[in-house]
Amino acid sequence: MQRIKSFEVDHTKLEAGFYISRIDGDIITYDLRFCKPNTGVLLDHETMHTVEHMIATYARNSEIADSVVYFGPMGCQTGFYLLVRDNVKPEKVVDVLRDVLKQTIAHDGEVFGASEIECGNYRTLNLKKAQIACEGYLKVLRGVDEYK
Repeated sequence: MQRIKSFEVDHTKLEAGFYISRIDGDIITYDLRFCKPNTGVLLDHETMHTVEHMIATYARNSEIADSVVYFGPMGCQTGFYLLVRDNVKPEKVVDVLRDVLKQTIAHDGEVFGASEIECGNYRTLNLKKAQIACEGYLKVLRGVDEYK
């Protein structure tokens, strides 16, 4: 059986960062690594779930909205995948991501999609935890000018 591409990445060499994970046709998969893998530092469920709701909503309402295909968590709890059409340059994706993180950090209100009608597990949302995680990742992105 063929191994999937993400299992071919040496996770012992990854740091928190922003990576181009793969390119499939006109779709670029970005690895938004909030935590260094295999260190015991993980994103808990409430944090991941809320970051997903907030960033997915803000990204799909950003200037690159029409090119955003997907945003969602990694099962290993160390970050997220952002899939964007290749008509948007990586530099622009980082700029928009910085803006989206700032919007999430500044958000003062209900978490987007925080109802039984909109979400299958709406009780596991925590805006404060998501904001703390986004503040940490925004610091990681401050040094990003290269896309591995």
